[in-house]
Amino acid sequence: MRDYSKQILLFFLALGLFYVVVGTPLSTISHFSFSLHMMQMSILYFIIPPLLLLGIPYRLYQQAWKNTVLKRFSKLNFSPKLSLFIFSLLFLLYHLPVTLNILAQNTYSHNIYLLLLFVLAFFMWLPIASPNPKQRFSRWHMKRYTFLSGVVIMPACMLFIVNAFIDGMNNPFASQLTAQLCVPPQTGSVNILLPYPFNTEYDQIAAGILMLGVHKFGLKLSFRLGNEERWS
Repeated sequence: MRDYSKQILLFFLALGLFYVVVGTPLSTISHFSFSLHMMQMSILYFIIPPLLLLGIPYRLYQQAWKNTVLKRFSKLNFSPKLSLFIFSLLFLLYHLPVTLNILAQNTYSHNIYLLLLFVLAFFMWLPIASPNPKQRFSRWHMKRYTFLSGVVIMPACMLFIVNAFIDGMNNPFASQLTAQLCVPPQTGSVNILLPYPFNTEYDQIAAGILMLGVHKFGLKLSFRLGNEERWS
């Protein structure tokens, strides 16, 4: 018998985390620091989706997919592995300086890009945390999938660490803001916003490590919670 009180707790915990990372000042402050930004992104894509999925009652999930719009959307046939590869590619591209600079200039495009990543995140978490236990992979296939997930997410994490050791990269969101505030470039526009060691090579290394850690934590947490519900 399922523990619906646990489902309710997980669902509202996910909503609470979503509000914290999107609806509080953290959403703005995270643009000023690589490590804070990666903490926000990691929670948004590696913690919130599986918690929401595990917190949705199966009957509600069934009813939702009877909706005409969702039925048409399901015909796109985004398999979990395909979603995982597309998400990983877009996530890596998002953190390339050229992509960040483009998105920093257009709020609408930036939000659409993040929304697409959020939708793909739900599809890639389905084999581990689907509200329908029958849609989840077996324990063996789940372990293989979590290993694959860690491998394909790795390049985005390593991007920050490698750049920190080479020559670093500027934070385009912070640079754009300080440009609007008419801060002289010679003052070090990024570093005046947050104290040392934010926006230094140490901050970038911390960003990569944080992302790896939160992703690993999300996988272990979802694997454990999903298996507890499935075989309880």
